Amino acid sequence: MALEIRQVQRLAQQLVMTPQLQQAIKLLQLSRVELEELVSQELQENPTLEESPAGEPETPSAKPEEDLPDRIEPVERAREPTAADKIGTMDWQDYLDTHSNSLHGSLTAESGGDEDEGPPSWENTLTKKTSLEDHLVWQLRMSRLSGDEEKIGLYMIGNLAENGYLALSLEEACHATGGAPETAEAVLKKIQLFDPPGVAARDLRECLLIQLQNLGLGDSLAARIVSDHLAQLENRRFEKLARELGITVDDIVAASQVIASLEPRPARGFDEEEIRTIIPDVSVEKIGDEWKIFLNDEGLPRLRVSSFYRRLAGQQGAEEEKARQYLQEKVRAATWLIKSIHQRQQTLYRVTESIFKFQREFLETGVSQLRPMVLKDVAEDIGMHESTVSRATANKYVHTPHGLFELKYFFQSGLRSGNGEDIAAESVKDKIRGIISTEDPKRPFSDQHIAKLLSDDAIGIARRTVAKYREAMGILPSSRRRQPYLRK
Repeated sequence: MALEIRQVQRLAQQLVMTPQLQQAIKLLQLSRVELEELVSQELQENPTLEESPAGEPETPSAKPEEDLPDRIEPVERAREPTAADKIGTMDWQDYLDTHSNSLHGSLTAESGGDEDEGPPSWENTLTKKTSLEDHLVWQLRMSRLSGDEEKIGLYMIGNLAENGYLALSLEEACHATGGAPETAEAVLKKIQLFDPPGVAARDLRECLLIQLQNLGLGDSLAARIVSDHLAQLENRRFEKLARELGITVDDIVAASQVIASLEPRPARGFDEEEIRTIIPDVSVEKIGDEWKIFLNDEGLPRLRVSSFYRRLAGQQGAEEEKARQYLQEKVRAATWLIKSIHQRQQTLYRVTESIFKFQREFLETGVSQLRPMVLKDVAEDIGMHESTVSRATANKYVHTPHGLFELKYFFQSGLRSGNGEDIAAESVKDKIRGIISTEDPKRPFSDQHIAKLLSDDAIGIARRTVAKYREAMGILPSSRRRQPYLRK
């Protein structure tokens, strides 16, 4: 068979993801905080993008190609030069160096102005939360210690675990600092008297004993139980403990309540993790007989394209070609950003509206009436792809009359109940939580009994499923929940 080379013409269609589409996808899956950061960054980098004054409507979305004239009308030579004409004679480098809006002006004022004038820079207003190490080092500096003792103390403080316990032995501390064992033991005793009580303990037993001594209960029954019978106390063997100590069960119960008031994790008040505040992207409120959806635009700047730079982008002249191309590119980028944000908000509204179209009973009643739902249900309802729904619900939160929830929370797997209806796994957890909240603390329900109660409510799940859901909610088993001598 002979081989030959020839040209063939073929017509085919191909999907191409434009940069604008990539930007829209990126904006859709951003969280609210990330979107605010992106808008703030664009306001700094793009001179044609500006924030609209309050009350002024935003720039309507339009095709970027329509905003920029491709052909420039001839300019009459006799007329006076306008601002657009004068811009062609500007020194752009000098303009960028000296141009100052409110943001740039504040920065230049801070860097170049008199230190006695104007407000302090934002760096000087930042505060730092005191760490456990800083708190202990401050107390160590205030103690009258020798140089060797302070060296050992600093080494011990620097080797505390996250829970505040000492994470190394005295031998290791002596080997690293060259101190004597007696000196290291004395320094450790002093550190253990610092605030918070129980810090630098080597185990739970020592931590609780330090706190009892700090309370003046070093010789109490609670200290004896912690010192010699802590395992029996954890297993709630009160009768056996009372027989061994020769006291009544009521005395054991009273001592256990004192022990329960102690802090097993001394570093709890110095956790590095900050409380994260979540601002909802959407809120749902009932007005009359209808549920209304409101997008939360508070905090997001209202953007528009600067009309001044839009006019400059259409200036004429070969010498201004670079500036004109630069401004046209920036105007297009600003217009696409505004259009993408509009599209993001519209998609978020439609997705939220569809979610609560399926979860209306949740709005009326609560978590117990949550229905099982998948992304495909919403995607088919609003005519979008499942991936779009997934991006629109990522890192977004909605405020409802029953609390603040992530939008993905409403996509739950389901179980088939005895009456043939599907019920969401979160609803089953809510029922388990409700059953446990009504149990007698002296005789808590076992997982098997909870499964039986659920089957009576037409929810047939196994005991192991009850145990899995209970552990997921952080609820202890019945043997650990039992409080046989609870005092009212």
